[in-house]
Amino acid sequence: MKRAGIIVLLTLIVLSSAGVWLVRRGVGPVSQNALSQPRIYAYRDWQSVGVQVKQGDLIRIRAQGTWLYTPGEYHGPEGHHKYRAPNTYPIPAIPGGILVGRIGEDGSVFIVGRGGTFYAERGGLLYLRINDDILSDNKGYVTVEVAVTVSPTDD
Repeated sequence: MKRAGIIVLLTLIVLSSAGVWLVRRGVGPVSQNALSQPRIYAYRDWQSVGVQVKQGDLIRIRAQGTWLYTPGEYHGPEGHHKYRAPNTYPIPAIPGGILVGRIGEDGSVFIVGRGGTFYAERGGLLYLRINDDILSDNKGYVTVEVAVTVSPTDD
């Protein structure tokens, strides 16, 4: 009987040690900031990519992946080739479902699409989202790579 108790105790110690080791090694859910290529989900509002920029910084963004914007029709961050955005979208009269961005909580919205190079008109966090007004029926995500070159005036 004593031997069985010792075996159970040793088993619990080994399992708890293994659990601590796994947690410290980063096994499990990964936060958005820890991703090497943050995901921008089609069904979420403005999403920070965890990048702080200053006015004049050069921002390079590359996006890839697919998301569902129109029922049954997946497309990439360039938006839907057929449907134009109505006045209720963050940016009207451009492709619906295109990737858009802004700097700060209330910054001007700009077109990102598959990516490009942009100068920061102001300082703040970089946010991205899909160009759509009803997000609850969307699915999927695009991944983004963001690189910032600090403005020469910041030296």
